[in-house]
Parts: sequence; structure tokens; C-alpha cells
Amino acid sequence: MIRLAEVSKTFNRGEVNEVEALRGIDLEIAPGSFTVLLGSNGSGKTTLLNVISGAILPSAGNIYIRSNEVTDLPEHRRSRWIARVFQDPLGGTAPDLSILDNFRLAALRTAAKTLRIGINDAFRKKVQDTIAELGLGLENKLQQPMGSLSGGQRQALTLLMSVMDHTDILLLDEPTAALDPKSADVVLRTAEKIIGKFQLTTIMITHNLGESLRFGNRLIQMDQGRIIRDLNASEKEKVRLEDLYQWFQ
Repeated sequence: MIRLAEVSKTFNRGEVNEVEALRGIDLEIAPGSFTVLLGSNGSGKTTLLNVISGAILPSAGNIYIRSNEVTDLPEHRRSRWIARVFQDPLGGTAPDLSILDNFRLAALRTAAKTLRIGINDAFRKKVQDTIAELGLGLENKLQQPMGSLSGGQRQALTLLMSVMDHTDILLLDEPTAALDPKSADVVLRTAEKIIGKFQLTTIMITHNLGESLRFGNRLIQMDQGRIIRDLNASEKEKVRLEDLYQWFQ
């Protein structure tokens, strides 16, 4: 599904503050897999998600999605296949618009350029049924402004909006970092449901070591722009929380 071949990214090349954020990354992500990324600040995790999403282009190497080379394809061209959720629950939505209007905007992201999606009864029913699966009681509050929701509710809806139409890949960039533990649990349980339902290929960055063991079937640790550990599902099952603490000493 996703393949990176010798991908590097250097910021401020040739300047005194030059940074090698990615150094010759070779990585294959299987369809339907759930990969968790760990690493200290500055290890290259977010830069890796950025080059996969197209938010930034690599300095060297090649990127493939569905066996198609997308190395030079900009972010908006990749958004048909890739959804991304960031750590700030206030970002990625229009707070003054209703829940329903936000879902319409999200649907337009993946629509053909000539298609204009209106809010008819069929669309309203689709949104209502989708939200009902969360079990948060929001399916009958579609006219409520998005900005009036709690951080956990808003992040859970952002997850739903990001994958409703034609998305294969979900990138989660510390989706619970700004949430309290209860809200974080709601969002992660929502993510599990969504990933399972749509069989999404998922990569999640987290600094929460407990989350890194609870979720995913692959665990990757990055350091100074390189992948230094890459554990498959059976290897990951043997890792204890104490082991993870040792990784960062």
C-alpha cells in the first residue's frame, strides 16, 4: 500500500541551521496494517507523515501508494486516498458551522472537482447513521455548532469526517495529545472502530507509551531521522512497558 525507497528530507540545506530530518528511509506499510510510531522530539516522526501525505516533498528518494509513484504529487492530490488527524481538536473543522455543515465540507474534500455535494435527506441520513455508531448521542444534534463540543467529541467527529468517503490511509499525528484521559480513550476507541470497519491502513504517532502497546500490529521507533527498531505483531506482543522506558534512556 505505502512504500518509501531511500527517502530523505533536509531542511535549510547548506545553511548553518541545516537539519537532516529523514535519512534514507526504506519502509513498506502493508494494506490494512496499523503501525505505531515512537520517537523523541525531532526524531523525524512528523516529517515522515508529512512526506507520505504530501504536506512536504522529500529531498531525495521515491514514495509509492497503491504501486503508483506519488513522490512529486502535492497534498491536495493525495487527499483522495489519505486522511490525516492532528493533535489539536480545534483544528481541521469550522467551529462556527454546524456538525452537518462540517461533514459536508469534509465530503467535498474527496469529491470530483465538478461535483457539488448538497445537504439533502440522503446525505443527512448518512451522516446521522455514521455518527450514531459512536455512541456519543450526537446523531440528533446535527445543527449544533462544532465549536460548542468538547475536545474529545470534536476529535471523534474529525476522525469520522476524515474517512467517510474513499479513504484508504489514515495518518494520526498524536490525536490524543491535547485531550484529558477520558476524552483520549473515547477518541482511541473511535479510531479502533473506524479502522476496523473500513480496513484502513493506519500510521499513528504517539508519545504515550501505554497507547503504543495497546494499539497497532507493528511498532517502529525513530531516532535522528532513521528507523532504529521495527517490530512486527508477534515481536510487539513480547514488549513490556518497562522495555519501552529502556528504549528512551
